Amino acid sequence: MEWQASIQYYYQKLLLLLGQCDLCGNSTDKYPFLCSACMEDLPLFQQNIIQSDLLNWPAINHGLPNITFDQLFCLSPYLSPFSHWLAEFKYHGRFELADLFADLLIERWLTSSAFQTTPQIDLVLSVPLHINKWQERGYNQAHLIAKRFAQKLHLPYQASALKRVKKNTSQVGKSGAQRRKNLANTFTLNQVFANEIKHVILLDDVVTTGSTASEISKLLKKSGIEKVTLVTVCLSLPQV
Repeated sequence: MEWQASIQYYYQKLLLLLGQCDLCGNSTDKYPFLCSACMEDLPLFQQNIIQSDLLNWPAINHGLPNITFDQLFCLSPYLSPFSHWLAEFKYHGRFELADLFADLLIERWLTSSAFQTTPQIDLVLSVPLHINKWQERGYNQAHLIAKRFAQKLHLPYQASALKRVKKNTSQVGKSGAQRRKNLANTFTLNQVFANEIKHVILLDDVVTTGSTASEISKLLKKSGIEKVTLVTVCLSLPQV
């Protein structure tokens, strides 16, 4: 119910002001609303096992057919507490979660093999919302994460390089093939990239079938980009 959601929202804000953990209520230390004990319990992917690329796992690779991006770096499966946090962020305006997601992504990136072996990153982009969706929500969650991610890593970020020109029907419940058909001709480029821009990070909050990122990746590669690394907070694990 709406009143229950409002109570939960203000309770979370109070915890943040008091410096208490969002999950257990204990005092926080490293992160604004996450204590060390709960941090240790987060269901994070072990990046060292997969060389910082989820596409190296056969089940993931098999579950994401027809993708056109080259690398997938992700924090966690779509499980609690991330599933709860993403819903709070996306639908209830908990903007402080953008900082948490970006900071966790940065920490994992810098301590992973990706930081050592990935070719130079020339640009960070985020998956755009259609203008109608943006006006309904008032913000683009992927942009808020990407902005901090790029700033703290001292990488160039172009928030308006991609434009979503087609307002798609909901992707929920659609198969990969249906999603790809639904997304055809959805995105355009607002600019021509400089010749030296070869490796782009594309940031989104959740990847399910990879269809959205693949549609953007195809567009980027037609413009001369050679490698697209998809960076996301969560992955909906394929049922294979």
